[in-house]
Parts: sequence; structure tokens; C-alpha cells
Amino acid sequence: MGDRPLIGVSTYLESAARWGVWELETALLPAGYPRLVQRAGGLAAMLPPDAPEHAAATVARLDGLVIAGGPDVDPVRYGAEPGPRTGPPARARDTWELALIGAALAARVPLLGICRGMQLLNVALGGTLVQHIEGHAEVVGVFGGHPVTPVPGTRYAGVVAEKTFVPTYHHQAVERLGAGLIASAHAADGTVEAVELPPADGWALGVQWHPEMGEDTRVMRALVDAASGPDRANRPRTIG
Repeated sequence: MGDRPLIGVSTYLESAARWGVWELETALLPAGYPRLVQRAGGLAAMLPPDAPEHAAATVARLDGLVIAGGPDVDPVRYGAEPGPRTGPPARARDTWELALIGAALAARVPLLGICRGMQLLNVALGGTLVQHIEGHAEVVGVFGGHPVTPVPGTRYAGVVAEKTFVPTYHHQAVERLGAGLIASAHAADGTVEAVELPPADGWALGVQWHPEMGEDTRVMRALVDAASGPDRANRPRTIG
């Protein structure tokens, strides 16, 4: 198919944002996400939080799905109490994005999780998180960076074969891997920096860093390529 694949990107839901004379509840997304999708050859669509029962119908209309970065995952989702450094929960977003992840995995729609999105993919599959680590968000509100090293033989290593310096801003990380997930990249301190499912289980990749804050399009282009694959034409576009 010659047209660009449609890539849905989950959004924030904020109690108030201001533009002009208005201050209203707002679904928003940093512009780096749609720009990265576009640079990688996809057509971006924003997916604000919705009722979880609508996730399957939403995913059925997409060629690929991105779960974006954002606030900490509510620890109740992985059976833990909030730690002293864990931020306030975004419960509506957790519910919606977990439903999107479940629907994408069930329908084998290519899925990319970015930062929080990777953590939520891990939680969706029964994994747990470390609620605070040092050294990956050194200045509040400022993206840092560090190298990540791919694990040979993984999907990620096939996309980015070499050690790569990546934009990073997070204070939580994968602890126990979710069912079926493979760690496919690490930071120098051992932090899991990418996870993926085996090819037999579909196309699903999570990265702990923020590719939308850099110039490297390879990870997003891999998603767009997967979303443009032969399964695209045969995917049902309606549910019911």
C-alpha cells in the first residue's frame, strides 16, 4: 500500500492548560511524538484517554500504536505501595493505555512503548518496576543522555546494531520482566533500556529513552515499517 500507515499515539490528559484566554481540561501531546512519526514515514493520530471498552475498536483502525511517555505508572497496577519518590497517579491514562496495549497485542498490531510506555508494557504483562533510580534524570525538566548497548540477536539489535547515545529522562525502571518479554538493551549501570516480545508473539518493542527528543528515527521507522507490512491489508478495520 502506497499511503502512509496510520500510527496512533496515546496522549496526556491534564486538568488545565492555558492558551489565549482559555484554561480548560486538555488532551495534549508533546509535538516531538507526531513529528517523529511523520519523519519516519507514518501518519500520526492522537489517542486521548477513552473508556477501555473502546480500545479494541480504536486499535482496529490503526496500523501501529505508540504508548507515549509521561507520569509514573500507579504502583497498584503491579501490586506495590507508592514509594516516597513516586509521582501522583494518572489513573484514567493507566486504564486506557493498558487497554490499548492489550488490544494491540491481541490483534498483533505493531506496538512501540516509549519511556512510561515501555514500563506500562512490562506491567501489562505482569512485570514490576523499580520506583526510583538515580542518574537517569539528573536535572528536573531537562533531558539528559547516556549510551545504551543492544543485546545481540534481539529485534532492537537488528534495528540499532551499535552502542548509541540516547536522550533520557526517567526515574523508574523495569524490575521483574513481564511474561514473554526479553531485555534487548541496557545502560552502563545495568538498567534495562529496551524490552521486546519474540517475533512469534508479534511486533512489540519498548524503549526507556525518548527518541522523539533526538534525531535518530530508526526505532520509529522500524515501527512504521512493521505497520506497513503484509498483515496491514488483511487487518480488520471494524469490530463487531
